[in-house]
Amino acid sequence: MSNVTCVWDLKATLGEGPIWTGNALWFVDIKGQTLNRYDPANGEALTINTPEPVTFLAPLTAGGFIAGLKSGLHKFHMMTGFQRILEIEDLALGNRPNDATVDSKGRLWFGTMHDAETDKTGSLYRMDAAGVARMDKDICITNGPCVSPDGKTFYHTDTLEKTIWAYDLAEDGTLSNKRVFVQIAVGDDVYPDGSVVDSEGFLWVALWGGFGAIRFAPTGEAVARVELPAPNVTKPCFGGPDLKTLYFTTARKGLSDETLAQYPLAGGLFAVQVDVAGQPQYEVRLA
Repeated sequence: MSNVTCVWDLKATLGEGPIWTGNALWFVDIKGQTLNRYDPANGEALTINTPEPVTFLAPLTAGGFIAGLKSGLHKFHMMTGFQRILEIEDLALGNRPNDATVDSKGRLWFGTMHDAETDKTGSLYRMDAAGVARMDKDICITNGPCVSPDGKTFYHTDTLEKTIWAYDLAEDGTLSNKRVFVQIAVGDDVYPDGSVVDSEGFLWVALWGGFGAIRFAPTGEAVARVELPAPNVTKPCFGGPDLKTLYFTTARKGLSDETLAQYPLAGGLFAVQVDVAGQPQYEVRLA
């Protein structure tokens, strides 16, 4: 594994949700209310201001993206902006969407979380051509949905409980046999954030407060660690032509002035070359 480099020092308040699509990396700054696009071929960096916090993007087969906003799910296109599709939950819950993934069948998996991070009002959802279905509930901060390469195991993280759950994922998109995959115990103030599964079925988990990420084998054994010069690492994503560049979003949220002075690249986008490729970014199919 080569050295980690900061490829975009954008100082995101809450950088999140990186995806590789269209030969570029897209990600959001939830609290900064921006969409961001990074093209590694020419170093071009584009920032788009958004009308409210955007929490994730997922590419659509028809072009554009599904975007998670506090007001619900929207379609987003560079030419037409945001168009709301549906409200996810009663806004009185104080929730917002958080992390998301797309499986090989074109189903969108996403979670909601309590925006104040105190109540277990969040849920896990699946969206397909038939609509939106709740798949799990009673979670304060949902995170890290991702799927194994064979499409048979689904992973989901309860950040505050420091628990990554595994489920059996059936052909029709139902979940069963919920079980603990791993519990993160690397420090009192270290929490599992976003995750991604590589082509070998190993899970890479970003560490909020942990200065990096851990790679777990399908058995739950920690086999490798990546260190970053930023305390709050939010999510990994494989990109590049061969899907062997591992990108990480990070956040400045919650860091003191002293910590920010010590780690000035916090909130940046980082990249490292790895030996194992990721899985391709699938597109959401709504028809």
